[in-house]
Amino acid sequence: MLNPEQLTNDIATLPQEAQKMVIAFVNFLKQQYQQPKTQQPQPLNFKDEPFVGMWSDRTDMQDSTAWVRQLRQKEWQN
Repeated sequence: MLNPEQLTNDIATLPQEAQKMVIAFVNFLKQQYQQPKTQQPQPLNFKDEPFVGMWSDRTDMQDSTAWVRQLRQKEWQN
């Protein structure tokens, strides 16, 4: 593999048009191999979602843990 100095010298000896082609090709390669920028996920705001509180008027679900436990016992006993 060529070292950076040798590569710079080789490019400098090329005609002006060929040097432009080298620059264009290097820019192309940089685009092809650039790392995608990771975006931070936006925090979710459930407060305004329509499903929040949809069962708030159900008295049988005031204690969700007890409700699930009772449902499982009922369904798994049969």
